[in-house]
Amino acid sequence: MMIIRPVAHDDLPALVALAGKTGGGLTSLPADEATLSARIDRALNTWQDSIDRGEQGYVFVLEDTDSGEVAGICAIEVAVGLNDPWYNYRVGTLVHASKELNVYNALPALFLSNDHTGSSELCTLFLDPAWRKDGNGYLLSKSRFLFMAAFRDRFNEKVVAEMRGVIDDNGYSPFWESLGKRFFSMEFSRADYLCGTGQKAFIAELMPRHPIYTDFLSPEARAVIGEVHPQTAPARAVLEKEGFRYRDYIDIFDGGPTLECDIDRVRAIRKSRLVEVGEGQPAAGEQPLCLVANEQYHHFRAMLIEADPQCERLLLNAAQMDALKCHSGDRVRLVRLCAEEKKQ
Repeated sequence: MMIIRPVAHDDLPALVALAGKTGGGLTSLPADEATLSARIDRALNTWQDSIDRGEQGYVFVLEDTDSGEVAGICAIEVAVGLNDPWYNYRVGTLVHASKELNVYNALPALFLSNDHTGSSELCTLFLDPAWRKDGNGYLLSKSRFLFMAAFRDRFNEKVVAEMRGVIDDNGYSPFWESLGKRFFSMEFSRADYLCGTGQKAFIAELMPRHPIYTDFLSPEARAVIGEVHPQTAPARAVLEKEGFRYRDYIDIFDGGPTLECDIDRVRAIRKSRLVEVGEGQPAAGEQPLCLVANEQYHHFRAMLIEADPQCERLLLNAAQMDALKCHSGDRVRLVRLCAEEKKQ
Protein backbone atom coordinates (compact mmCIF):
# COMPACT_ATOMS: atom_id res chain seq x y z
CA MET A 1 0.00 0.00 0.00
CA MET A 2 1.38 3.42 -0.98
CA ILE A 3 1.00 6.35 1.40
CA ILE A 4 2.17 9.95 1.64
CA ARG A 5 3.59 11.01 5.01
CA PRO A 6 5.80 13.77 6.45
CA VAL A 7 9.54 13.26 6.05
CA ALA A 8 11.54 11.91 9.01
CA HIS A 9 15.22 11.90 9.97
CA ASP A 10 15.43 8.21 9.12
CA ASP A 11 14.57 9.02 5.50
CA LEU A 12 17.94 10.66 4.80
CA PRO A 13 19.62 7.63 3.12
CA ALA A 14 16.56 7.17 0.90
CA LEU A 15 16.56 10.86 -0.12
CA VAL A 16 20.26 10.71 -0.97
CA ALA A 17 19.53 7.68 -3.16
CA LEU A 18 16.63 9.46 -4.86
CA ALA A 19 18.77 12.56 -5.50
CA GLY A 20 21.31 10.39 -7.30
CA LYS A 21 18.63 9.30 -9.79
CA THR A 22 17.37 12.74 -10.90
CA GLY A 23 19.93 13.20 -13.69
CA GLY A 24 20.56 16.83 -12.66
CA GLY A 25 18.53 19.98 -13.10
CA LEU A 26 16.33 19.42 -10.04
CA THR A 27 17.87 22.20 -7.98
CA SER A 28 15.90 21.53 -4.81
CA LEU A 29 17.03 17.88 -4.61
CA PRO A 30 20.85 18.00 -4.76
CA ALA A 31 22.91 14.86 -4.27
CA ASP A 32 24.44 16.32 -1.12
CA GLU A 33 23.86 14.57 2.19
CA ALA A 34 24.47 17.62 4.40
CA THR A 35 22.02 19.75 2.39
CA LEU A 36 19.34 17.06 2.43
CA SER A 37 19.79 16.56 6.16
CA ALA A 38 19.34 20.30 6.69
CA ARG A 39 16.25 20.19 4.47
CA ILE A 40 14.73 17.50 6.68
CA ASP A 41 15.53 19.54 9.79
CA ARG A 42 13.89 22.62 8.26
CA ALA A 43 10.76 20.63 7.42
CA LEU A 44 10.49 19.24 10.95
CA ASN A 45 11.01 22.74 12.38
CA THR A 46 8.24 23.97 10.08
CA TRP A 47 5.81 21.46 11.58
CA GLN A 48 6.88 22.64 15.03
CA ASP A 49 6.40 26.33 14.09
CA SER A 50 9.89 27.06 15.39
CA ILE A 51 11.17 29.02 12.36
CA ASP A 52 10.05 32.17 10.55
CA ARG A 53 7.48 31.98 7.76
CA GLY A 54 10.05 32.85 5.11
CA GLU A 55 12.09 29.76 6.03
CA GLN A 56 9.19 27.33 6.31
CA GLY A 57 8.87 24.39 3.94
CA TYR A 58 7.10 21.04 4.15
CA VAL A 59 8.60 17.81 2.79
CA PHE A 60 6.64 14.60 2.21
CA VAL A 61 7.68 11.14 1.07
CA LEU A 62 5.86 8.37 -0.76
CA GLU A 63 6.29 5.09 1.09
CA ASP A 64 5.41 1.48 0.32
CA THR A 65 3.98 0.34 3.65
CA ASP A 66 4.67 -3.32 2.84
CA SER A 67 8.42 -2.90 2.33
CA GLY A 68 9.07 0.45 3.99
CA GLU A 69 10.79 1.65 0.81
CA VAL A 70 10.69 5.39 0.05
CA ALA A 71 9.69 5.73 -3.60
CA GLY A 72 9.39 9.50 -4.04
CA ILE A 73 9.50 12.96 -2.56
CA CYS A 74 7.46 16.15 -2.86
CA ALA A 75 7.50 19.47 -1.01
CA ILE A 76 5.82 22.83 -0.49
CA GLU A 77 7.60 26.09 0.27
CA VAL A 78 5.33 28.33 2.34
CA ALA A 79 6.49 31.72 1.00
CA VAL A 80 9.36 32.12 -1.46
CA GLY A 81 11.67 35.09 -1.67
CA LEU A 82 11.11 36.56 1.79
CA ASN A 83 14.64 35.79 3.00
CA ASP A 84 16.57 35.26 -0.24
CA PRO A 85 15.49 36.93 -3.52
CA TRP A 86 13.50 34.60 -5.77
CA TYR A 87 14.42 35.35 -9.37
CA ASN A 88 12.91 34.43 -12.69
CA TYR A 89 12.65 35.96 -16.13
CA ARG A 90 9.43 37.41 -17.43
CA VAL A 91 9.12 36.88 -21.18
CA GLY A 92 7.90 40.17 -22.62
CA THR A 93 8.29 42.58 -25.52
CA LEU A 94 10.25 45.74 -26.22
CA VAL A 95 9.08 47.94 -29.10
CA HIS A 96 11.43 50.00 -31.27
CA ALA A 97 9.69 52.21 -33.81
CA SER A 98 10.50 55.06 -36.18
CA LYS A 99 7.55 56.95 -37.59
CA GLU A 100 9.81 58.78 -40.03
CA LEU A 101 11.18 55.54 -41.50
CA ASN A 102 7.93 53.63 -41.08
CA VAL A 103 9.77 50.94 -39.10
CA TYR A 104 8.10 49.11 -36.20
CA ASN A 105 9.90 46.27 -34.45
CA ALA A 106 8.38 44.36 -31.53
CA LEU A 107 11.26 42.36 -30.07
CA PRO A 108 10.86 39.55 -27.53
CA ALA A 109 12.95 40.12 -24.41
CA LEU A 110 13.63 38.68 -20.96
CA PHE A 111 13.09 40.89 -17.91
CA LEU A 112 14.56 39.97 -14.53
CA SER A 113 11.69 39.63 -12.06
CA ASN A 114 10.84 39.03 -8.41
CA ASP A 115 7.10 39.05 -9.14
CA HIS A 116 6.38 35.77 -7.32
CA THR A 117 7.86 36.87 -4.01
CA GLY A 118 5.67 35.64 -1.15
CA SER A 119 3.93 32.94 -3.21
CA SER A 120 3.69 29.37 -1.97
CA GLU A 121 5.64 26.97 -4.15
CA LEU A 122 5.19 23.34 -5.15
CA CYS A 123 8.68 21.89 -5.48
CA THR A 124 11.02 18.92 -5.19
CA LEU A 125 8.75 16.48 -7.00
CA PHE A 126 10.60 13.30 -7.89
CA LEU A 127 9.42 9.71 -8.24
CA ASP A 128 11.85 6.81 -8.51
CA PRO A 129 11.62 5.50 -12.11
CA ALA A 130 10.97 1.99 -10.79
CA TRP A 131 7.76 3.24 -9.12
CA ARG A 132 6.29 5.18 -12.02
CA LYS A 133 3.13 3.09 -12.19
CA ASP A 134 -0.25 2.51 -10.54
CA GLY A 135 -1.02 6.21 -10.15
CA ASN A 136 1.95 6.86 -7.85
CA GLY A 137 2.92 10.01 -9.72
CA TYR A 138 -0.58 11.45 -9.32
CA LEU A 139 -0.60 10.60 -5.62
CA LEU A 140 2.80 12.17 -5.06
CA SER A 141 1.95 15.39 -6.87
CA LYS A 142 -1.67 15.94 -5.83
CA SER A 143 -1.48 14.88 -2.19
CA ARG A 144 0.00 18.32 -1.46
CA PHE A 145 -3.29 19.92 -2.47
CA LEU A 146 -5.19 18.04 0.24
CA PHE A 147 -2.64 19.20 2.81
CA MET A 148 -3.01 22.79 1.58
CA ALA A 149 -6.81 22.51 1.65
CA ALA A 150 -6.78 21.17 5.21
CA PHE A 151 -4.40 23.85 6.49
CA ARG A 152 -5.30 26.68 4.14
CA ASP A 153 -4.28 29.51 6.47
CA ARG A 154 -0.64 28.40 6.35
CA PHE A 155 -0.31 29.18 2.64
CA ASN A 156 -0.59 32.24 0.42
CA GLU A 157 -3.09 33.24 -2.24
CA LYS A 158 -0.91 32.25 -5.19
CA VAL A 159 0.81 28.92 -5.75
CA VAL A 160 3.66 28.54 -8.23
CA ALA A 161 5.63 25.59 -9.56
CA GLU A 162 8.95 25.81 -11.39
CA MET A 163 9.19 23.11 -14.03
CA ARG A 164 12.56 21.61 -14.93
CA GLY A 165 13.72 22.93 -18.29
CA VAL A 166 15.35 21.16 -21.21
CA ILE A 167 18.67 19.54 -20.28
CA ASP A 168 20.18 16.42 -21.85
CA ASP A 169 21.61 13.31 -20.21
CA ASN A 170 25.07 14.89 -20.16
CA GLY A 171 23.87 17.97 -18.28
CA TYR A 172 23.87 20.23 -21.35
CA SER A 173 21.33 23.06 -21.19
CA PRO A 174 20.92 25.08 -24.41
CA PHE A 175 19.47 28.03 -22.50
CA TRP A 176 22.31 28.08 -19.99
CA GLU A 177 25.00 27.76 -22.65
CA SER A 178 23.61 30.71 -24.58
CA LEU A 179 22.81 33.01 -21.64
CA GLY A 180 23.68 32.03 -18.09
CA LYS A 181 27.16 30.75 -18.79
CA ARG A 182 28.16 34.11 -20.28
CA PHE A 183 27.44 35.91 -17.01
CA PHE A 184 28.22 33.28 -14.41
CA SER A 185 31.33 31.80 -16.06
CA MET A 186 30.69 28.27 -14.82
CA GLU A 187 29.09 25.06 -16.01
CA PHE A 188 25.36 24.50 -15.52
CA SER A 189 26.03 21.63 -13.11
CA ARG A 190 28.09 23.91 -10.88
CA ALA A 191 25.46 26.65 -10.76
CA ASP A 192 22.75 24.05 -10.15
CA TYR A 193 24.75 22.53 -7.29
CA LEU A 194 25.44 25.91 -5.65
CA CYS A 195 21.73 26.79 -5.70
CA GLY A 196 20.71 23.38 -4.44
CA THR A 197 23.09 23.65 -1.48
CA GLY A 198 21.87 27.13 -0.54
CA GLN A 199 24.83 29.09 -1.87
CA LYS A 200 22.83 31.65 -3.87
CA ALA A 201 24.72 34.90 -3.28
CA PHE A 202 26.42 34.61 -6.68
CA ILE A 203 23.07 35.06 -8.45
CA ALA A 204 22.54 38.59 -7.15
CA GLU A 205 26.20 39.40 -7.69
CA LEU A 206 26.50 38.21 -11.30
CA MET A 207 22.98 38.36 -12.72
CA PRO A 208 22.43 40.71 -15.70
CA ARG A 209 20.14 43.53 -14.61
CA HIS A 210 19.01 44.83 -17.97
CA PRO A 211 16.46 43.29 -20.37
CA ILE A 212 17.92 40.67 -22.69
CA TYR A 213 16.78 40.46 -26.31
CA THR A 214 16.12 36.81 -27.09
CA ASP A 215 17.16 37.39 -30.71
CA PHE A 216 20.72 37.47 -29.38
CA LEU A 217 20.37 33.94 -28.02
CA SER A 218 21.12 30.84 -30.07
CA PRO A 219 18.23 29.23 -32.00
CA GLU A 220 18.54 26.21 -29.68
CA ALA A 221 18.16 28.43 -26.60
CA ARG A 222 15.16 30.29 -28.01
CA ALA A 223 13.49 26.98 -28.85
CA VAL A 224 13.52 25.77 -25.23
CA ILE A 225 12.18 28.94 -23.56
CA GLY A 226 9.14 27.83 -21.56
CA GLU A 227 9.66 24.16 -22.47
CA VAL A 228 10.05 21.30 -19.99
CA HIS A 229 12.40 18.36 -19.63
CA PRO A 230 10.82 15.25 -21.24
CA GLN A 231 10.57 13.55 -17.82
CA THR A 232 8.78 16.63 -16.46
CA ALA A 233 6.13 16.78 -19.17
CA PRO A 234 3.72 14.46 -17.28
CA ALA A 235 4.06 16.60 -14.12
CA ARG A 236 3.27 19.72 -16.13
CA ALA A 237 0.18 18.08 -17.63
CA VAL A 238 -1.02 17.08 -14.14
CA LEU A 239 -0.74 20.66 -12.86
CA GLU A 240 -2.39 22.15 -15.93
CA LYS A 241 -5.40 19.89 -15.46
CA GLU A 242 -5.62 21.20 -11.90
CA GLY A 243 -5.83 24.78 -13.17
CA PHE A 244 -2.18 25.89 -13.33
CA ARG A 245 -1.07 28.00 -16.29
CA TYR A 246 2.15 29.29 -17.81
CA ARG A 247 2.11 33.10 -17.56
CA ASP A 248 5.39 33.87 -19.35
CA TYR A 249 7.75 33.39 -16.41
CA ILE A 250 10.78 31.12 -16.82
CA ASP A 251 13.70 29.82 -14.78
CA ILE A 252 16.85 31.93 -15.01
CA PHE A 253 19.10 28.89 -15.46
CA ASP A 254 17.42 26.41 -17.81
CA GLY A 255 14.49 28.43 -19.22
CA GLY A 256 11.87 26.02 -17.88
CA PRO A 257 8.35 27.43 -17.33
CA THR A 258 6.90 28.59 -14.03
CA LEU A 259 3.25 27.58 -13.70
CA GLU A 260 0.90 29.43 -11.35
CA CYS A 261 -2.64 29.34 -9.98
CA ASP A 262 -4.69 31.08 -7.30
CA ILE A 263 -4.80 28.58 -4.45
CA ASP A 264 -8.59 28.55 -4.19
CA ARG A 265 -8.92 27.83 -7.92
CA VAL A 266 -6.88 24.62 -7.80
CA ARG A 267 -9.35 21.88 -8.70
CA ALA A 268 -8.35 19.39 -6.00
CA ILE A 269 -8.48 22.10 -3.32
CA ARG A 270 -11.73 23.61 -4.57
CA LYS A 271 -13.56 20.30 -4.95
CA SER A 272 -12.23 18.40 -1.93
CA ARG A 273 -14.82 17.57 0.73
CA LEU A 274 -14.83 16.43 4.34
CA VAL A 275 -16.64 13.14 4.87
CA GLU A 276 -17.12 10.84 7.84
CA VAL A 277 -15.21 7.59 7.69
CA GLY A 278 -16.43 4.19 8.82
CA GLU A 279 -14.90 0.71 8.85
CA GLY A 280 -16.28 -1.74 6.35
CA GLN A 281 -16.18 -2.88 2.76
CA PRO A 282 -17.24 -0.47 0.02
CA ALA A 283 -20.24 -1.37 -2.09
CA ALA A 284 -19.60 -3.57 -5.09
CA GLY A 285 -19.14 -1.90 -8.44
CA GLU A 286 -16.47 0.04 -10.22
CA GLN A 287 -15.61 3.39 -8.64
CA PRO A 288 -13.18 6.11 -9.73
CA LEU A 289 -9.80 6.58 -8.06
CA CYS A 290 -9.89 9.22 -5.33
CA LEU A 291 -7.42 10.94 -3.09
CA VAL A 292 -8.15 10.64 0.60
CA ALA A 293 -6.25 12.25 3.48
CA ASN A 294 -6.63 12.66 7.19
CA GLU A 295 -6.87 16.10 8.82
CA GLN A 296 -3.94 15.60 11.22
CA TYR A 297 -1.32 18.33 10.87
CA HIS A 298 1.57 16.47 12.52
CA HIS A 299 0.61 13.00 11.32
CA PHE A 300 -0.70 13.76 7.84
CA ARG A 301 -1.37 10.74 5.64
CA ALA A 302 -2.77 10.50 2.10
CA MET A 303 -3.44 7.59 -0.23
CA LEU A 304 -5.41 6.48 -3.29
CA ILE A 305 -8.63 4.51 -3.00
CA GLU A 306 -11.54 3.54 -5.22
CA ALA A 307 -14.60 5.38 -3.94
CA ASP A 308 -17.62 7.46 -4.81
CA PRO A 309 -16.28 11.04 -4.62
CA GLN A 310 -19.79 12.29 -3.73
CA CYS A 311 -20.40 9.88 -0.85
CA GLU A 312 -21.40 11.23 2.56
CA ARG A 313 -19.84 8.34 4.50
CA LEU A 314 -16.65 6.69 3.31
CA LEU A 315 -16.13 3.04 4.10
CA LEU A 316 -12.51 1.90 4.48
CA ASN A 317 -11.13 -1.47 5.45
CA ALA A 318 -8.98 -1.93 8.55
CA ALA A 319 -5.68 -1.75 6.65
CA GLN A 320 -6.66 1.50 4.94
CA MET A 321 -7.81 3.07 8.20
CA ASP A 322 -4.58 2.05 9.87
CA ALA A 323 -2.52 3.54 7.03
CA LEU A 324 -4.47 6.80 7.27
CA LYS A 325 -4.24 6.84 11.09
CA CYS A 326 -7.97 7.37 11.41
CA HIS A 327 -10.87 5.75 13.25
CA SER A 328 -14.59 5.32 12.66
CA GLY A 329 -16.34 8.64 13.04
CA ASP A 330 -13.30 10.72 12.04
CA ARG A 331 -13.59 13.15 9.17
CA VAL A 332 -11.25 12.77 6.19
CA ARG A 333 -10.77 14.86 3.08
CA LEU A 334 -11.82 13.28 -0.23
CA VAL A 335 -11.57 14.31 -3.86
CA ARG A 336 -11.65 12.56 -7.20
CA LEU A 337 -8.08 11.96 -8.39
CA CYS A 338 -8.60 13.42 -11.85
CA ALA A 339 -11.16 15.82 -13.23
CA GLU A 340 -14.12 14.04 -14.75
CA GLU A 341 -13.91 14.19 -18.53
CA LYS A 342 -16.70 16.18 -20.12
CA LYS A 343 -18.90 14.15 -22.47
CA GLN A 344 -18.90 15.31 -26.06
